[in-house]
Amino acid sequence: MSDGVFFTVSKVLWALLTPSTVLVLLVLIGWIALALSWQKLARKLLAIASLILILVSALPLGEWLLLPLERRFPANSALPANADGIIVLGGAIAANSSASWQQSELTEAADRITAFSYLAKLYPAAQLVYSGGNASLGGSTNKETDHAPFLLEQLGIGPERALLFESESRNTWENVVNTQSLLASTGLQTGSGLGDWIVVTSAFHMPRAVGTFCRQNWPVYAYAVDHRTDPDRLWRLQFTPLRNLQQLDLAVHEWLGLFAYRVSRRSDRFFAGINNHCGID
Repeated sequence: MSDGVFFTVSKVLWALLTPSTVLVLLVLIGWIALALSWQKLARKLLAIASLILILVSALPLGEWLLLPLERRFPANSALPANADGIIVLGGAIAANSSASWQQSELTEAADRITAFSYLAKLYPAAQLVYSGGNASLGGSTNKETDHAPFLLEQLGIGPERALLFESESRNTWENVVNTQSLLASTGLQTGSGLGDWIVVTSAFHMPRAVGTFCRQNWPVYAYAVDHRTDPDRLWRLQFTPLRNLQQLDLAVHEWLGLFAYRVSRRSDRFFAGINNHCGID
């Protein structure tokens, strides 16, 4: 499957499979059944939707699903003495909002940017790469990299640094492949045995990211940030329906992404972790 088809299919399927969409569809079909006097079906669908909504509203189901992902790579992980390059994966800048307001508008994944800035100062000789375009299905001329340079300069990473911007990627696979092409075009080589590279992304996303880098024979050090779970308070009752549903959407999206990447051979394994090396499950 080509990259373009894979991107489109994954976006369409996710729009249909996201838990919030499924919940809305259950209610909608239940109302239609009620209007058509299909009382038994209507009661069942509305009862199922109500039960799901109550459970999601009161329990941190999304955090339960996110925690295994976030525990695959430790926070504040061991880093190499020297780093040849540091890559931050896009997702921290809201490209369309940034274009509208003419300043860098950050998302919940802003930790990726602050960690990237920290590592850039820790390794002043490292090649820096910001990889991220716009992941919207309809396409957009607004790119994260349009707003990243000034933001990084505000954080102390000026134009004097060896800094490259990869602006065409729409997903994790394209992050890796496009970054390799960009580095190759500047004479820099990547892959096994060609230096120590650090990748920065959200903790829940790191297993899929590392699996994708390994698929391209590019071992990396994982620097996981932006944790969305609270391991010390996982067993709790707290009525926060909107937040809980967003967390559940995020968790299901990432688990489906792991499956899709493995099936499509865009990852060299299903569930990469700190104890794995590229090519070894």
